[in-house]
Amino acid sequence: MPNLDLPILVVDDAKFSSMVVGRTLRNAGYRDVRIANNALAALELMEQRPVSVLIADWLMPEMDGLELSDQVRQHDEQNNHYTYVILLTAKESVEALSEAFDRGVDDFIYKSDMTKQLIPRIYAADRMADRQNTLLRANALLIENNRELEATNIIDLETGLCNSKYCREQLGKMLRHAESRGGSSAYVLCGIRNWQELKRQHPPTVISELAVGIARRLSTLIRPLDVLCRVGDNQYVIIAYFPNSDLCTTTAFRRVFDGINHKALKTTAGYVSVEAGMVLCRSDAQNGTPSVQCVERTAVQGLVDAYETRRFTETSPEIREET
Repeated sequence: MPNLDLPILVVDDAKFSSMVVGRTLRNAGYRDVRIANNALAALELMEQRPVSVLIADWLMPEMDGLELSDQVRQHDEQNNHYTYVILLTAKESVEALSEAFDRGVDDFIYKSDMTKQLIPRIYAADRMADRQNTLLRANALLIENNRELEATNIIDLETGLCNSKYCREQLGKMLRHAESRGGSSAYVLCGIRNWQELKRQHPPTVISELAVGIARRLSTLIRPLDVLCRVGDNQYVIIAYFPNSDLCTTTAFRRVFDGINHKALKTTAGYVSVEAGMVLCRSDAQNGTPSVQCVERTAVQGLVDAYETRRFTETSPEIREET
């Protein structure tokens, strides 16, 4: 059954022609038919309310049917909509029709046989416009759902560890916890120093196996209540709280460093050795509470030093105006 509420816009500078088209559509039962006498007026009507089918004369002054089609396609792109464009024409050359199709026109109706062709073409236009707009709406919904998932996603899909978004959230909570309860927060940044070299030596599948292997190894080395996250391609973070500040030292994490540095991990390419750099960024509540960004920045700077010295180093964020 045809959709008799299909929104249709007829554009023709010849009032008699547009009247004939409009009357033919209304006689067929179509109720939502609007008429415009030029392309600019048509664009204004489409701004007010979109249409599913546009029937336009090819030859019009100021802006012809092809130029109008260009404008309609731009309008559709901005509004996530599809308008089925039919041109009324007396041109029958292959070159002319090919040009029109290239410009985004969907169909033609020859003026010499307009009354016989019009309604069957509208039936086809209705099906195509409905299908296209259904797909556009579904795609828009999919994009929105993906955005929501990205906004709430806290998992690194490759390793199964929590990601940098979750890491920042947990670091913020840990800093506030230490501020209210005293003690120290530990932010341990572990980087694989020879990662780029390994990526040059092995295919992506092996590198992915290494990332998973490192995650598993670190998971077995941390304390049960510590938080482990992957914050970069070759960087992992351990977040921990110490009620007694004297215990928040590199000694508390020495087994983690020794368990990953210069240790071989099994892959399909055989055992591959990784070289780790590690820095403890320690925040004592008695010295004030730094921002998450300050801790991250200090830890990255400390990791550079750890790479150079090849030692497990310790640092503390500077408390400035962020207190």
